[in-house]
Amino acid sequence: MSTPGVLSFTQQAWEQVLAKVKRAVVYLDAACAESLHWGCGSSRLLEAVGNSACYLREFEPAAVGGGAEHPKAVFVLSCLLKGRTVETLRDIICRSHFQYCVVVTAVNHAVHLTANHVPPAAAAELEGQQPVFEQLEEKLCEWMGNMNYTAEVLHVPLLLAPAAPHLALTPAFASLFPLLPQDVHILNRARPDKRRLGNLAEVDATTLTPELLLTIRCLVSGLSSLCEHLGVREECFAVGSLSRIIAADLANFAPAKNRRKTATGRASVVFVDRTLDLTGAVGHHGDNLVEKILSVLPQLPGHTNDVMVNMVELTALQAEEENQNIVAPGCLAQSNDPAAKALWEALLNTKHKEAVMEVRRHLVEAASRENLPIKMSMGRVTPGQLTSYIHLFKNNLKALRNHCGLLQLGLATVQTLKHLQTAKWDNFLAFERLLLQSIGESTMSVVLNQLLPMIKPSNQRTNDDYSPEELLVLLIYIYSVSGEFSVDKDLGEGEEKVKKALAQVFCEESELSPLLQKITGCDSSINLTFHKSRSAMDELFTSLRDIAGARNLMKQFKSVYVPGNHTHQASYKPLLKQVVEEIFNPERPDPVDIEHMSSGLTDLLKTGFSMFMKLAFLYKSDSPQKSLIPRPTRSGYQAVSRPHPSDHTLLILFVVGGVTVSEAKMIKDLVPSLKPGAQRYVPGIPRGSAHDMGKERRASQTPWLSQNKQLVLLLTLGPCVRICSRISVLFFWFFFFGLTPWLVES
Repeated sequence: MSTPGVLSFTQQAWEQVLAKVKRAVVYLDAACAESLHWGCGSSRLLEAVGNSACYLREFEPAAVGGGAEHPKAVFVLSCLLKGRTVETLRDIICRSHFQYCVVVTAVNHAVHLTANHVPPAAAAELEGQQPVFEQLEEKLCEWMGNMNYTAEVLHVPLLLAPAAPHLALTPAFASLFPLLPQDVHILNRARPDKRRLGNLAEVDATTLTPELLLTIRCLVSGLSSLCEHLGVREECFAVGSLSRIIAADLANFAPAKNRRKTATGRASVVFVDRTLDLTGAVGHHGDNLVEKILSVLPQLPGHTNDVMVNMVELTALQAEEENQNIVAPGCLAQSNDPAAKALWEALLNTKHKEAVMEVRRHLVEAASRENLPIKMSMGRVTPGQLTSYIHLFKNNLKALRNHCGLLQLGLATVQTLKHLQTAKWDNFLAFERLLLQSIGESTMSVVLNQLLPMIKPSNQRTNDDYSPEELLVLLIYIYSVSGEFSVDKDLGEGEEKVKKALAQVFCEESELSPLLQKITGCDSSINLTFHKSRSAMDELFTSLRDIAGARNLMKQFKSVYVPGNHTHQASYKPLLKQVVEEIFNPERPDPVDIEHMSSGLTDLLKTGFSMFMKLAFLYKSDSPQKSLIPRPTRSGYQAVSRPHPSDHTLLILFVVGGVTVSEAKMIKDLVPSLKPGAQRYVPGIPRGSAHDMGKERRASQTPWLSQNKQLVLLLTLGPCVRICSRISVLFFWFFFFGLTPWLVES
């Protein structure tokens, strides 16, 4: 059995599904398909079905039903079995000839009880029973037309889509994004007969809409299953308003109480709102090849976290645009190719220059193993050089099969290096650095005036000029890094000029991009009037001001802007970096903005009692961990303290709203510098030994969580990895790549 970790968590979940799919028609929704794509690969599902004519279908109302030759169906779903999902199930089954139906849901039964308005007390009495699933099983038999047919409904925690041993995604929660101040008004309108909310600090679970609350509960259900697999009892912390609600819900998740009693390990889970720092989400300071690949290549249809790689180069077809759709595209996910996976992990963990050289090295080694006539060349790696290596495999079918995954990553690199958007990356970076200097020396109105000459209609733009979407990226950067600022007459006039210029540019676009369609509410430029465009700009700038004020409620993490001086230029300090530095502060001060969420009355009493004990006892212990009750030591008494994120062996950072690849790498590199001697930890390789009998017992039960080591997991919702997608997230919802765990031992 594999060692507990995010990869084994996903693989074990899919093994339960694959055990049910033999000779079945399999329907998957987009999130589960993406989990399969990264976790096992579709080939593993094809093998499990065991039918030469395998039928994999998308779960949608228009999906094709099963004929008489297909008596079995398996539905793999990431959502609640309620509402439109159940209606789609009914429609598909009623037009089919199924005699055996299996429905797999990633949401556990306790959340289904909540969705069906079962009171908590009644739900507690139903522990061990699954009435919602049983009722649906009866309905499935009814829809199949015979109550003697077989129906099964079961829960399998398909939360993650592991992109690497240290990187996983949560595609089912792509739309979850932290609240902005303007959302308080929406919440107030939804509850007119209740006390009005003044700001985000007053928002709690009782004030959220039922839909959002259920989404959070589904996420919490999956995270609880992950903690169960890891064998840990979690302490929950939060930075930000929505993070506070999620952390509190996880801390008080009733079905987790029994699991926590038997857990042999401990973990700290710190949730952080992405809206507190959108500068890192849209900035170009990250020097990572994968981030550029995800930003410039077209999105793989139906996926939020993978791209299409044009494979025409490896065929006899001409590399013309009309031939691109003839050959199936490649992708980044290579779950069943060890060599390609090794390259993919190297690309995630290295800077751009080293990553390109790593691609060349892997191509050269693969060509050498296949005895292909490769011509070595040293020096700078160019797209043409990589292309020449890739072409060596073109007419060798065996070599193509053996190294297909590697060639897909190689072509992704070539196409990214050649892309016009990649050439503009340095231009973005230079302008962002200029903005940082201007923000410290000038008012916001002056900074906005610098943007005006760059706003050009489509008929005046060249390849070096900024598109409307790119201008929105720069606006988000400006407002997020500036933070709170004074509003005066000059600022109002500066914003009006930018609004008017952008509204006019929107109207003159020959074709509206998907993002502009969402912002303006028009699906065609023909229907877009200046009035509609101007109204959209007013709403957009309201959001921008909300972004600027997102850290107003913070006390310690109030700014991400570091002013310049005589020796250093002004710079940007990511909020995530500040949070991690505070967690690993050797002085261990009580967190100011990192709130601890208690898991009930007992924890509240412990925390309150600890404040009293600080005055009553002198702390003289050398132990890095502090007990929750005072106890005598050889040198005196050890006082209790409030829970701290660094108390436990496992620290989980969960960014609600997503991180970029560069931010994830920053966390990975930062932890060893804060904890000297830290090394990267790969799940499945137990390291270290316990110091005493109690620790040795726990370490033997969870060897990957040895007590003298520190593991750090960075988990995140959503994909903050595609430049244009980043802004669509902001004004409508978030599609950021999900869970990104970095495992680091120290």
